[in-house]
Amino acid sequence: MSLSEPSRPKTPRHLRNATLAGMVGLLALASACTVRPLYSNAPLSAGSTVGARAELASIAVKPVDSRYAQQVRNNLIYGLTGGGGEPANPVYSLDLDVVETVESAAVIQVTKEIDEPTAGTVTLKANYRLVEISTGKVIGSGSRSLTSSFDKSKQEFATMRAQIDAENRAARELASLLQLKIAQDLAKRS
Repeated sequence: MSLSEPSRPKTPRHLRNATLAGMVGLLALASACTVRPLYSNAPLSAGSTVGARAELASIAVKPVDSRYAQQVRNNLIYGLTGGGGEPANPVYSLDLDVVETVESAAVIQVTKEIDEPTAGTVTLKANYRLVEISTGKVIGSGSRSLTSSFDKSKQEFATMRAQIDAENRAARELASLLQLKIAQDLAKRS
């Protein structure tokens, strides 16, 4: 003796047709979406006739005054131009101001009176302003910050080298954040 299969209730034809029509409508709506890659060869903004990479490569980054700021600037130029160096005929000018904060992050108590730091953090904060050179119009401005940690050794040179390495890591990542934000600023302008 076998058990019979339970029968499923059949979906009425009008519900199946409505579901199918709804799915087709969602597909049509999704096809009108304007999502595209930020770094594609298509122009970033409506008024531009050049591709996104060419537009980013036309940004001249103004000189800065410290070692860590120069690291951010160099990484940013490399990211914007793909290693091509400064643009010969820049369309945009980028003012960059980078501030560093170094703090002790962890300490151990050596004696009752002496605490010795064992780790530190380097925070780089960059304020930027992107200006179209021909019109003087500010295209975008803002700030980004990034923190990187390092070990503090009992050897002074090792601690100094670890801090410089942390500055370099923070500068590289901060430049990537700035590059993305600048590309977004260029894409948003009308």
